[in-house]
Amino acid sequence: MKTVSIRFLLSAFLVLASACAPTSHIRQLREGQVTAQLSLTQERELPSLEADIAVQRDTLVIRDPEGREVIIMKAVKDENGEMVAHETLDAARVTARFRNVAERGGSVDLRFQILVPGKMQDSDWQLRFYPDLFVLEDSIRLEPVLITGSAYRKAQLKGYQQYQRFLDSISADSLHFVNRRQLENFLRRNIPAIYRFRTDSSEVSDEVFASAFGITEQQALEHYTSQFRVRLNRRKIDRKGEVFRQYVKSPILTEGLRLDTVIQHTGGDIAYEYVQTIRVRPRLRKASVVLGGEIFQDGQVIYRIPSTEPLTFYISSLSNLADERVRYKTRVISRSVQANTACYIEFEQGQAVIREDMGNNPAEMSRIKENLVSLVEDREFNLDSIVITASCSPEGTFESNEKLSIQRSKAVSDYYQTFLKRREDSLRRSRGVMLSMDDSYRAAKKEPIRFIPRYDAENWSMLDALVEKDTLLKPADKQRYRELSALGSPDERERGLQQLGNYRYLRENLYPRLRTVRFDFHLHRKGMVKDTIHTTEVDSVYMWGVQALRDREYEKALSYLKDYRDYNTAIAYVSLDYNASAMAILEQMERTPQVNYMLALLYARKEDPQNAVQCYLNACHEDRSYIFRGNLDPEINALIQRYNLNADNP
Repeated sequence: MKTVSIRFLLSAFLVLASACAPTSHIRQLREGQVTAQLSLTQERELPSLEADIAVQRDTLVIRDPEGREVIIMKAVKDENGEMVAHETLDAARVTARFRNVAERGGSVDLRFQILVPGKMQDSDWQLRFYPDLFVLEDSIRLEPVLITGSAYRKAQLKGYQQYQRFLDSISADSLHFVNRRQLENFLRRNIPAIYRFRTDSSEVSDEVFASAFGITEQQALEHYTSQFRVRLNRRKIDRKGEVFRQYVKSPILTEGLRLDTVIQHTGGDIAYEYVQTIRVRPRLRKASVVLGGEIFQDGQVIYRIPSTEPLTFYISSLSNLADERVRYKTRVISRSVQANTACYIEFEQGQAVIREDMGNNPAEMSRIKENLVSLVEDREFNLDSIVITASCSPEGTFESNEKLSIQRSKAVSDYYQTFLKRREDSLRRSRGVMLSMDDSYRAAKKEPIRFIPRYDAENWSMLDALVEKDTLLKPADKQRYRELSALGSPDERERGLQQLGNYRYLRENLYPRLRTVRFDFHLHRKGMVKDTIHTTEVDSVYMWGVQALRDREYEKALSYLKDYRDYNTAIAYVSLDYNASAMAILEQMERTPQVNYMLALLYARKEDPQNAVQCYLNACHEDRSYIFRGNLDPEINALIQRYNLNADNP
């Protein structure tokens, strides 16, 4: 009896100890204020000894603005204030809370580490870390990072195993619920003929089965099916979601994660390098990352990890270096302007009388009227004259077609001249019978619009084009037409076409399109005396490219600026990482401070520190603003730090 009591007390003590252990661990985290940390990753991996010697040069020889040689080396000030050369080891971890990052092709990579101390880890826990990204007014939850203890994962898998056993207990075969033994005994005793089918592999239709034995196979199965087992199986199917939540308290996440790692041995610090690429928007100057999280046990939150201090990334964009000055271009303005259009006015065969209701004439003639009214009312141009050229199709003699085209041209001219006169009279009546003195003066000084009839007897050039483009004519037909069109006499050509088998097709489908009336409108700019004026105006295409640079739409900017091949074009190239194209432009330009700075950046990308430092110092000597700008661009900042270039500048 005493032994049992001791065992009981011992087991109770172990249960209490195990229950208190997580609570004690959580208390330690709270009291010690233990939390995860965000840290900046190192700028670059530690180089190998050979690569460091071969690529990096600690001492540079450059020329100052007066042409004197200056030696630059890695150096710091000693306690006496003198500069001494020294070597430094690259740190494995950066403790600063901010970093300058460079934009590349409209996007930027944010690199940081999630540092998890060993004190936060427990085999029974799952740590879930949630990085939050803050850009402008937006807050974006990035993909979480999970660190799972081995015991926690074991419990997860055990829940899945229990759920799988439940799924295995669900039957998908309806024959599973048939009492086969009772069915066979019934058949063997009462219907032996059916019982013989038990070992027969041949197929029997349900109709044959019913005609032979009076019942269908389905009816027999339903009679000996256990409805209780069917209902029980159906209930299991309906409870799948409920049972999953009962057994799997903490599902294993497989989507939307950056990392899910299982730790077998807790206690060691964990550092996970996180890289997030974001698209750069207009006005975006910085982005911040804050890390929060939760600790789970048995699928329940037992501790909320305090949020870290933010890491801030200052985004350096070369678009800020764009030259935003307005660019102008010279435009030559001519006094005289010409516009033209063609319409298809239908005439009766051999006639030159205009019928407004014939065929498509209403639409075509209304279109010309609208054009005329628009030109007459134009505020910038005066309509001087209209040349009207009528054309005929080749049927009939050339002489008759020539006369007919002259008559039709004259008829169209008279028609539209009458239209404009009636319109002007109507406008005068609508304004009143008496005109003011100003109106009378303008009416007297205004030159009338001249209508000039012209003719093109037979429009053979247009027929040539129509034949070549036609898809129904065979190549042989087109070749025969070319031979006939080379004949000198138009009448001889037409007689030759009449002998072709496809002449009817030509006459019915192509000839009507030759009966055109062409309108050539001759205008001049109001108030302009000289024939041409040279004026300057904003180069809108170029300024669209500059705006696209400001908006960091570099592909779009390059589409506008590519042909200009100037400083802004080079910025678009550099922003897209087309460094060779940018270098080819900048090396041909005058070495202004901005050009020198861009060259310094490109030389740094080419791992040419000699030229990079020379160009950077030249830019700073002429424009001190580049001293501060250099700290924003990682390529230049690396040179500044390595050679202490700005040591003497505040």
